[in-house]
Amino acid sequence: MPSEEISRPELNDGQTETLADMLHLMGEPNRLRILMLCLDKECAVGDIATGLQMTPSLTSHHLRLLKAARLVRGRRQGKQVFYGAADDHVRHVLRDLIAHIQEERS
Repeated sequence: MPSEEISRPELNDGQTETLADMLHLMGEPNRLRILMLCLDKECAVGDIATGLQMTPSLTSHHLRLLKAARLVRGRRQGKQVFYGAADDHVRHVLRDLIAHIQEERS
């Protein structure tokens, strides 16, 4: 069988480290739950905390880390901050990973 050429994105060392940090952040179950909750809609910090049965301060801590990694973005409305997935890249990555784990193994 002929071998196909495999293309891979070129990443410098800094980009590789950034990607590893992002994947590490997403690997923590509470942060992953937050990302899933904010995937298709913006959510207030209090609603995220209530929905995931976490304290508001722990929720805010996780959101700060996710925002610093550009995985979520925040929008202030009055006294509340609403968080959602940072962009379509984040949505696609999460949806693709979900589809991957939900596929039946052959």
